[in-house]
Formats: sequence, structure tokens, C-alpha cells
Amino acid sequence: MRKMKIETEKGHEIVSRIVMERIKEGELLPGDKLPSVVDLSQSFGVGRSTIREALSALKAMGWLDIRHGGGTFVSKTLPAGEQNGVGSLFREAESLREILEVRKVLEAGTAELASSRRTEEDLTRLEAILSRMAWAAEHNDTAESERADVDFHTAIAAASHNSLLNELMNSLTQRLTETIGRTRELWFYREQATSTRLLDEHRAIYEAIAASDAQLSVRRLLEHLSKVDTVLKQHGG
Repeated sequence: MRKMKIETEKGHEIVSRIVMERIKEGELLPGDKLPSVVDLSQSFGVGRSTIREALSALKAMGWLDIRHGGGTFVSKTLPAGEQNGVGSLFREAESLREILEVRKVLEAGTAELASSRRTEEDLTRLEAILSRMAWAAEHNDTAESERADVDFHTAIAAASHNSLLNELMNSLTQRLTETIGRTRELWFYREQATSTRLLDEHRAIYEAIAASDAQLSVRRLLEHLSKVDTVLKQHGG
């Protein structure tokens, strides 16, 4: 008899489902503040990373509002319909895909050059940004995580030591800031990604650049960007 794989719910999926049910049933009302990550961790009997992953998924679906330094709240306007609030994200997919296409072309070049031209000062700057990402992941600080994400990619462009490429990347900074949160939400929701996984991918890119491996730097960067692009292609029409 052929073996069958039985799918079981992961910890963060169980937590997400229970919290969502509490909101739907009116136990948690729009605007209500949720307990801290520590308290939720103790209440559910799971690790803090599991709680953060569940909260990030619910934020991406529109059920929660995570405020920098202010805690996590039930969204004042709850999502409706089967898509659980992600419909507006998917309607923007085409424009997000265009930005990603530009990023792939531009950042492949900056990563390749950075791997051969980076200085110790460049590496120190990238390491500092990775430390900020790690701190943001640990403290579930979405805003700081997104800022560090943008800073990481612009720092790679600076490490290319090509003034024109650096200027082109900086010209995209505003659009990156506007769209990176949206693309991260899509990925978190569809791929069940975590801030820790994102940190690992950025660290892998850094390590390739630090090792002066141009081919590996480009491959890891494109793999990183392609994951979100895959989600957009699936839901962007």
C-alpha cells in the first residue's frame, strides 16, 4: 500500500486559527489590545517565535495591527470574504511585479560588483544592518525590520562603488519603502515565512559578498527576490 502523507497543523497555524476564531466570535473586539508576546507564549504553551509568526500572519491577512512600541491590536476594520483581507494586496500585484523586475536586474549587478569591490567598511555596515534585523525579529518590530530590509539592499549598491548604480538604487528607495512591506506581507501569508527566515536569507547574501563569490552572491540575491515574485505571479493574474 502506498504511503500517504498526513498533514498536521503547525504551532503557529493553530495559534492563528484560535486568535482568528476569538475575533470572529466577538471575544476580541476591533481595537482591543492583545496580551504581550510573552503572555501569549505562556497562555498557548508555545515559544515566542511561534507567537510572532502567528501574529505576523494575522497582520498580513488584515486581522491585527502591530504598532511599533505600542503592542498588537485587533484591526478596527476587519477583513471580509473568503480572501481574508488579502484581496487588496493581490490587486496591486502587477505593479509590485514591475518593481521586482527592476530590482532583479539592478540588484544582480550591484551584488556582483559588491562581491569584488566591497571594503571592510562596507562589510561592517552590512553586519550592523543584519544586527538591526535580528533585533527587529526578536522584538517583533515590523517597522524596523522593513527599514533594515531596505537599508540592506541599498548598502549592497553602495558597496558596488559604482556611483551611477548607487544613484539608481537610491532613486528606487522610496518605491522600495512603499512596496517592501506589501511584498513581505504576501510572502508571510502565502509561504508561511518568518522574519527569522528573511534574516537567514539576507545573512546568506552577505556571506557570499564577504567571501567575494560573485556568482553565489547573484544567485542568492535572485533566489531571495524570486520567492516573492513567484507568489505575485500566482495571484497577480
